[in-house]
Amino acid sequence: MYTVLAIIAAVLFLLAWLINAAEISTNDIFTSTNVMLIGLALLALHVAGIGSGWAARGRRR
Repeated sequence: MYTVLAIIAAVLFLLAWLINAAEISTNDIFTSTNVMLIGLALLALHVAGIGSGWAARGRRR
């Protein structure tokens, strides 16, 4: 649950690679570069700690 943004970023990188490798023609918004940039933004949010949730702390006795 703590690495959701990183997993989504990895999926977007894979999708961008497939679009580029297969030379699929897409519209101007859904290009491999734009998908890669969205993946980089999600990876940056993951590294910054956004979306990591709250850490559960146990009770100390």
